[in-house]
Amino acid sequence: MSHIPTAREFMTTSLVTIRPDMDIYEAIDILLKSNISGAPVVNEDGCLKGVLSEKDCLRLFAVGAFDQLPGGNVERYMSSEVKTVGPEYDLFTVADIFIKNQFRRLPVVENGKIIGQVSRRDVLIGSKKILESSPIKKEWTDSKYLTDEIKAALKFPSSS
Repeated sequence: MSHIPTAREFMTTSLVTIRPDMDIYEAIDILLKSNISGAPVVNEDGCLKGVLSEKDCLRLFAVGAFDQLPGGNVERYMSSEVKTVGPEYDLFTVADIFIKNQFRRLPVVENGKIIGQVSRRDVLIGSKKILESSPIKKEWTDSKYLTDEIKAALKFPSSS
């Protein structure tokens, strides 16, 4: 089997981040101008406090449809329970998390601080690189990296 990259090797390190005390409309403007669907919310020490996604912002506007448009800071609207990965997580583990969940990005956290982020797209790029570097093209699909749940969904034989 080819080398399986870790999150540290395929994560994005150049991140747009948002502060929890930032005005929500300023944060929405940052998302729109940066052409991104969400961003990690970090404090002044670089510690992850949450994620602000398009979905969080849409909730803001849905509430406003029934009353005057609400306002406030990012902390009021962000998702504070965020699934994260460590830099040592391998490509298949990260792919498994994306398959089982709806989110588009996972913050990479080390020692309590955000050091990067992986997206579904990053996983696809990493998968393509494994395939391209494998001398035997089928080798990278070694099913030992897949959970029984994923094997069942993909119609792989169970490892039981």
